[in-house]
Amino acid sequence: MHFVRRYYRLGFVALLGLIALAMMVPILTRVVVDSYIASSTNDVPHTEGALVLGASVYRGSPSPILAERADTAIALYKAHKVSKILVTGDNGALTHDEVTPVRKYLLDAGVAPQDIFLDHAGFDTYSSMYRAREVFLVRSLTIVTQDFHLPRALWIARSLGIDAYGIVAKGGERSPYDYVREIPASIKAFFDVLFDRQPKYLGPTIPLSGDGEETWY
Repeated sequence: MHFVRRYYRLGFVALLGLIALAMMVPILTRVVVDSYIASSTNDVPHTEGALVLGASVYRGSPSPILAERADTAIALYKAHKVSKILVTGDNGALTHDEVTPVRKYLLDAGVAPQDIFLDHAGFDTYSSMYRAREVFLVRSLTIVTQDFHLPRALWIARSLGIDAYGIVAKGGERSPYDYVREIPASIKAFFDVLFDRQPKYLGPTIPLSGDGEETWY
């Protein structure tokens, strides 16, 4: 019985250690990329384009969290910090389209059609960054997303060799759950980069220097 209790105690301590180690991953990720996160639009260096990462849409319109990302990209574009806007997200089914509503949102805000690029196969953050490099031939990028998501996205981009910077899309209060779920997501990102995971789709190259309307359909 004494042996069994000792076994369980050791197992419990090991479990706590693993949990603590897992929690450190997103913290360390934030520390590593902190110097590449700008505090305001004025502080962002000029890059080829702004990357708007996908999020949910409601009845054909961007959700509040997605609209916040789009608004920040628009601000960068109008401040001439970026020349193009790359919208990435999940468009894997006719009934689920995270990119077209953002395209309409950007057009309504006065972004030129040729400067809006759509990535319909950005099924996750890693795929979006990988495709930005391989399909859209991006070499420099400003990533636009919320604070809980930005360090992981920025770390992936820079690990893939993109000269990437980030700016927080500010808006409503974020739930603690948003930060908690970054723990497994950050661990997954580490292994994606380590093993050079290939996205589900790549396809022909569409340089960001070209006409974005070619990517709309």
